Amino acid sequence: MSTPQPLQIWPNHDQIISAYYQLSADELTKKTVENKQGTISDTGALVVHTGKFTGRSPKDRYLVKDKMTSDRVWWGDINIPFSPQDFDSLYKKMMTSLANKILYARDVFVGADKRYRIGVRIFNESPWANLFVRNMFIQPNAEELKNIQHDWLVLNIPSFQAEPKIDHTRQSNFTIVNFSKKVILIGGSGYTGEIKKSIFSVLNFTLPTTENVLPMHCSANVDADGTTALFFGLSGTGKTTLSADAKRRLIGDDEHGWTPDNKVFNFEGGCYAKVVDLSRQKEPDIFDAIKKGALLENVIIDQDGGVDYRDTTITQNTRVSYPLHHIRNTATPSIGEQTKHIFFLTADAFGVLPPITMLNPDQAAYHFISGYTAKIGGTEEGIQKPQPSFSACFGAPFMPLHPGTYASLLAKKIEENEISVWLINTGWTGGPYGVGHRILLQHTRAMIEAARTGLLNPNYNYTDYHVHSVFGIAQPRSCPGVPDSILSPRQTWNDDEAFYKQAHKLARAFHSNFKQFEDNVSKEILSGAPHFR
Repeated sequence: MSTPQPLQIWPNHDQIISAYYQLSADELTKKTVENKQGTISDTGALVVHTGKFTGRSPKDRYLVKDKMTSDRVWWGDINIPFSPQDFDSLYKKMMTSLANKILYARDVFVGADKRYRIGVRIFNESPWANLFVRNMFIQPNAEELKNIQHDWLVLNIPSFQAEPKIDHTRQSNFTIVNFSKKVILIGGSGYTGEIKKSIFSVLNFTLPTTENVLPMHCSANVDADGTTALFFGLSGTGKTTLSADAKRRLIGDDEHGWTPDNKVFNFEGGCYAKVVDLSRQKEPDIFDAIKKGALLENVIIDQDGGVDYRDTTITQNTRVSYPLHHIRNTATPSIGEQTKHIFFLTADAFGVLPPITMLNPDQAAYHFISGYTAKIGGTEEGIQKPQPSFSACFGAPFMPLHPGTYASLLAKKIEENEISVWLINTGWTGGPYGVGHRILLQHTRAMIEAARTGLLNPNYNYTDYHVHSVFGIAQPRSCPGVPDSILSPRQTWNDDEAFYKQAHKLARAFHSNFKQFEDNVSKEILSGAPHFR
């Protein structure tokens, strides 16, 4: 195994850190087991617990407010300002704490399109977090490594905790992005998703304004003829599952850029999938990707190394990271062209949205800015009944600019490329959560396949569609491979009064959420809103 070596923390910085550099997956796995920080599953994957935090902590994510960001960032509860002085002070304290530590360092690329990629140097406190980095980002080859440009620095030190009264953080954990200095500090939390999403935030700030590239929280896959489909959706809506299609090559499952010359490229080199209730029958590609080199987080295993994916004792947010090559059918390089279909995914627990509807351009912009799904009982503390959840652009926690900036770029892409936009409900039918049932995955796949292959007329010809009386969106009357009876949510309820009461309740929630955007969007976009009484 490699030995630690002295590494310059950052170009033009004098401080040297002792670190294991660019270790292989096998070396990082072995080191984790030796340190008693993880075990091996029966498929060869490394299993770890991330500690107190098993998910992101959005209220503890800050952006440094300075000359570069003060007039460009959409400040508020999501993009929380942090002073340059407090950042400098915390950075010095963190660097001092590293004096006698041996870290794990890695240089990686972010962005499959070489015209827009950045180089990032990441220091991790644990070997398994460095394995996550190795899985999730693009690994330079030997020649690239010699000449890699270090655009950004990430310090991921979970054992370092802030002192809120002194450091002006909310609590001891924090993620702070400094765009001027190109440094990200992560402390107090071992959840690896903080690394991934902080780098995503960087690209969401820089690409639209400097490169005219639309950054997207979406998955993407491509057909044999090069036709690309995009899947936007929040956690739990099926973004990773539906993009893993045996008939199509996977570009990526979470974060992409859309270039001015209409190429779609993956930011990452791996996948970070939820594994709650995972089975080979439901999701064979993801299930089979969990092998040697993969990293399982917060799952329960038995004495023989078997994983019980149904066990959520630690968290509902059980995860696996693995490199893209663990998936059998991937695009190389991770770039697609000719985008023709966009799918907005929502898990509607109110049971009032159709399983598939076609959106006109104004409705597409409205639903993109809204970013709707639902939270259900059991997934978060204190939630007993379904609650509407809105996340602008299907990724508000990672979007530093005003949502209208991203929506305008998307609307332009849709108009210029004659793209069909579909709203897919992967949630409930026949009633709300607790009464109805979840829409079958096989039916959702059949609807997406029909839309993508042109079997559903994409030309806003409402003769073949019924227009939802509350949401104004066009639902097909029939679809190959799907019973006609489930295409109309009202008919699945068998209780019109209860259905419309629930539909208007959700419509009011849409309007209430959208008030924050009304002053910065056009009348055309506002026309895409649902109606309610």
